[in-house]
Amino acid sequence: MKRIICFDIETTGLDYARGDRCIEIGAVEIIDGKLTDRTFHEYINPDGKIIPPDAYMVHKISNAFLEDKPKFAAVAKSFLDFIGDSPIVAHNGLDFDFPFINYELAACRMPQIPRAQQFDSLVIARNRVFGPKSYTLDVLAKWYGIPLTARADAHGALIDSEILAKVYLELENTAPAPDISEIIAQQHAALAKHTKDTNFPRRTFRPHDEELAAHNAFMEKITA
Repeated sequence: MKRIICFDIETTGLDYARGDRCIEIGAVEIIDGKLTDRTFHEYINPDGKIIPPDAYMVHKISNAFLEDKPKFAAVAKSFLDFIGDSPIVAHNGLDFDFPFINYELAACRMPQIPRAQQFDSLVIARNRVFGPKSYTLDVLAKWYGIPLTARADAHGALIDSEILAKVYLELENTAPAPDISEIIAQQHAALAKHTKDTNFPRRTFRPHDEELAAHNAFMEKITA
């Protein structure tokens, strides 16, 4: 059985080192290439951290809504139990989600997600998909024809985890992009084998009168 977890978080801001906190965790389970019904989802009280307006406009989660929600330490163990030792996928996870969640885990003295379990769908996409102008989750979802209607007008950790899981499954079925530098090297090597008057197909019959007339007319035009 091949089990993979796709997860996403919403936060009060982008910098945990300056006090930003995780306010929502969503995770979904993939087994043998199919989404299951098992999910993990929690809203989290940011423990006094005020959600700024720009962050609120992204996820529409307010401090008032989170007032009666559990703090991170209360949900950390159940989150770790859900992910277990399975590979975990997050979009732009290596730069954001994994460092952020590991900071929160360390702060409450819980085990952190090992690097060996961390996989970034952004990195995978850049190596497998050629064409999009960017590699955001939204762009990749549209690229693969995955609807975004469930999100409505705001991001949500569980909704985005489900979208991510569908994108990830598409990426798994997309062959890795060829190494363009290797292709160029092969072309240069092939051209290097050809020298003047050798290896090129030659015309073994005389041109037609019409071809000669057209050629002569062209030469007169460019040399006049």
